Amino acid sequence: MNTEKRVMELLWNLFNKMIWLNQNSLKKELRDYKPSEIHCLDYIGNHSEPNVTQLADAFYMTRGAISKLTKKLMGKGLIDSYQKTGNRKEIYFRLTKKGEEIFKIHEKLHHGFDERDRVVFEQMSKEEMETVLYFAETYNKHLNNEFLKLGVDIKSAGIDKL
Repeated sequence: MNTEKRVMELLWNLFNKMIWLNQNSLKKELRDYKPSEIHCLDYIGNHSEPNVTQLADAFYMTRGAISKLTKKLMGKGLIDSYQKTGNRKEIYFRLTKKGEEIFKIHEKLHHGFDERDRVVFEQMSKEEMETVLYFAETYNKHLNNEFLKLGVDIKSAGIDKL
């Protein structure tokens, strides 16, 4: 097997294992919530005065889809909406006490994932980390260019841009 194929195979296996391990823990602790709900709570918990437009941009979703998602979260008592004085057009969101609890569970789980995997990063030199970063950035740019050649709007397609 050539080196390029081996690299891609290892990366594919790496990401699949991370997803499986992380999802297993997430499903145990947050089984009553969908990933989109958890990610929305995470965004709201980590940003001041998040609004529909910011959420739509962050998740590459339409404003209508975000409205559905936030209504669902409000129905579950996880977030509240509010408007600023003098701006009746824009709707903002904040976590409720229950939403804050779910947010903290999610943060704790991700902290655990980071701690679990820290041993790998501690074994790598700064130069090795720079090489990995260079590879990931270069490959992402290459793939973004391939999307552009196909006329695919990366943002609309929900694909992270770099």
